[in-house]
Amino acid sequence: MARFTFKLPDIGEGIAEAEIVAWHVAVGDRVEEDQNIADMMTDKATVEMESPVSGVVVELAGEVGDQVAIGAALVVIETEDAGETAGGGEAIAAPPSAEQAEVAEQYEAENPGVEEAQSAGLTTPARSGEPSAPSPVRAEPVEAQAANAPIGESRPSTGSGRTEDGGAAHQAHVLASPAVRARARDLGIDLAQVKTDADRVRHADLDAFLRYNAGQGYQAPGASRARADEQIRVIGMRRRIAENMAASKRNIPHFTYVDEIDVTALESMRADLNDHRGARPKLTLLPLLIVAICRTLPQFPMLNARYDDEAGVVTRSGRVHLGMAAQTDAGLTVPVIRDAQDRNVWQLATEIARLAEAARANKLKPEELGNGTITVTSLGPLGGIATTPVINRPEVAIIGPNKIVERPVFTGRGDEIRRAKLMNLSISCDHRVVDGSDAASYVQALKTQLETPVLLFAD
Repeated sequence: MARFTFKLPDIGEGIAEAEIVAWHVAVGDRVEEDQNIADMMTDKATVEMESPVSGVVVELAGEVGDQVAIGAALVVIETEDAGETAGGGEAIAAPPSAEQAEVAEQYEAENPGVEEAQSAGLTTPARSGEPSAPSPVRAEPVEAQAANAPIGESRPSTGSGRTEDGGAAHQAHVLASPAVRARARDLGIDLAQVKTDADRVRHADLDAFLRYNAGQGYQAPGASRARADEQIRVIGMRRRIAENMAASKRNIPHFTYVDEIDVTALESMRADLNDHRGARPKLTLLPLLIVAICRTLPQFPMLNARYDDEAGVVTRSGRVHLGMAAQTDAGLTVPVIRDAQDRNVWQLATEIARLAEAARANKLKPEELGNGTITVTSLGPLGGIATTPVINRPEVAIIGPNKIVERPVFTGRGDEIRRAKLMNLSISCDHRVVDGSDAASYVQALKTQLETPVLLFAD
């Protein structure tokens, strides 16, 4: 037997450490060669770590959320071949088996009767490599179960005429008006448990019962219940989001401009395109919006840029690498559509679907993240009236389309009114680089493209 130390390999250029975001093994587990043992997150992406050897896990580097330096030990695996080694690890001598035997003897001495309990089937399963512990079983009289059951919950039959529906049969013998009886039924109260000084239960008796039992944990059906506080460690993607958003708001003087756009014609054209799409993907509003963004950005180069505030340099990009904010179970991530200006609406729709699926499956490649020049963030049907999106630093602008709503609008011909589909469009900009007039002018250019959608396909 030997121990193999698997060291965290270099998983990205310039990466000094990575965060443990998930363990897929525990100490004592058997692992096979090439089995996924952990997910590690860098500034770029999440990378799966695969075991280079087969064996039993004896040590782990830390807990979820801990940082591990490149080249540091990640997992120690006990292998069967004393000479077994592989890249990124080293074999070391295993501890003597006598030590394990001593631990087992000590456990048996402290826990007499374990073998008998195991043979009787009264032990709980133990983790691999750990001795099983007995699980005591105690019978409780039915009467005791009924007495300990919370007020208003079902009780088993005790043979005294009370049924499992909380005492409904016995409750029928308690004197009360139909209104009181109905109220007690709605509140889940057994009238037999309500004390009264009169010959029948009254509303005042129900009120007294509720006041007394409020401190005993009683609540009417459908009422909200207080829950215990819980602490959730901010790790992985959620921690990256928190750090990036805090840095963005701390360093960038944001301002947001919002304007209303009539997308009636655009939505009609999108429906026509989808009706004749054939085998091509179904179009949403997003690819059409991206085409409009790419066609208007050359007139406003300061918006398609990255600002190095430490060097005091703004780099205007000649190409549009468009970040697409995507919601996943792990949090918000921003895959990038490279050279969006060179793609048509169908190609954009295909790439959007591919990146969104990769993001949800946590399969994005490092080159598909980062180095964007401008970002679009959309909540789709949840878009609300207006948003104030936070800039994806070091970019200088982010665009947020909001929900499309139908409203009556004046046509401009007297009092004539028509039905229109309207959408507010938000843009947040870095005020150190972009002036308010530039942001407003850019949105007006976008508005022209979107309200006259034939321009999206004009040369």
